[in-house]
Amino acid sequence: MRRVSIFGSTGSIGQNTIDLIKRAPNEYQVVALSGAQNIARLARDAKDLRAEVAITADPTRLGDLRAALAGSGIEACAGAQALDDAASRPTDWVMSAIVGAAGLAPGLKALEQGASLALANKESMVCAGALVKATAQKHSARILPVDSEHSAVFQALIGEDIKAVERIIITASGGAFRDWPMEKLASATPAQAATHPNWDMGQRITIDSASMFNKALEVIETREFFEVDPAIIEVLVHPQSMIHALVGFNDGALMAHVGPPDMRHAIGFALHWPERRKLPVERLDLAALSHLTFRDPDETRWPALRLARAVMAEGGHTGAVFNAAKERALDHFIAGRIGFMQMAEVVEEALTQLSAKSSLTNAEMTLDSVLAIDHLARNTADAIIAKL
Repeated sequence: MRRVSIFGSTGSIGQNTIDLIKRAPNEYQVVALSGAQNIARLARDAKDLRAEVAITADPTRLGDLRAALAGSGIEACAGAQALDDAASRPTDWVMSAIVGAAGLAPGLKALEQGASLALANKESMVCAGALVKATAQKHSARILPVDSEHSAVFQALIGEDIKAVERIIITASGGAFRDWPMEKLASATPAQAATHPNWDMGQRITIDSASMFNKALEVIETREFFEVDPAIIEVLVHPQSMIHALVGFNDGALMAHVGPPDMRHAIGFALHWPERRKLPVERLDLAALSHLTFRDPDETRWPALRLARAVMAEGGHTGAVFNAAKERALDHFIAGRIGFMQMAEVVEEALTQLSAKSSLTNAEMTLDSVLAIDHLARNTADAIIAKL
């Protein structure tokens, strides 16, 4: 029986992971589940899966969680240290689905135990890719991509020589505003941005899809995961979300991963790896698909993609600055303090202001150095926004 933990269990990735585990309950022993505000869901899942421990990221909700778990025998904990402690428990497989930089430390703790880390938390690779990979190598742990794009690339590369790859194409739906006139974007509201045309995701990641910051993070993550030249990474807007990524080889061939927009495919591939098992996802009827379309992204509409290129060129701790400033800009957009297009302005200014401080090399990267630059970048973003 495999011991598994799910960090970020109450979100869409976590819930899809739980769905798959519940379909084969005799194969898994659930060690830990974590969430934030949805205490009822966290407690329900912990009891259904007979988890050893449930953790809320919000210490103020510990009393609620204890009450919800009363009589179950499941340990209730709260806060960042509790997350790290839970991630340090012996486990075979860990889903890292906490949103944002908060997912970095628990992921590193899981790798230190030698667990296979199913990585849906793209910020870990963006902020500290060198550190994450070095930790995995030191402890003979494996990192398995769960973002649909990176899972698609990973699968297309099985049995292939990375040296024969001449292009990697990741696709983007374009989000809620892909067909909006440019002049309307400045007045777009958080509610409008949080409606995704294809995927069922949380508010923050859906808004990041509309601004293409999510795809910008994925471009950087592609560079870190597969250690390729940033120049060969391409983005195409593909509104149907059926082709998740393509890998082009030096003989001109393109290997495409085609499937419905259902995260259980990428999750299931990581959960069962190296096996490929039957999954409860829709089987595509290609004859019924009227058409598949692609177009180049407009970086005037989506400046986040241009900024991602700059981050990869700079390297070091620049990814941590990019992500932290993006998270704070998103916070302020959701709160109604800045406009939709101003998020990219805030991130670009933060990158400019912190260029010298973020130039530490990968060799100098530690968890403390990443958290320090993350903290500085958040404060810098807040100061920039205060002046807008």
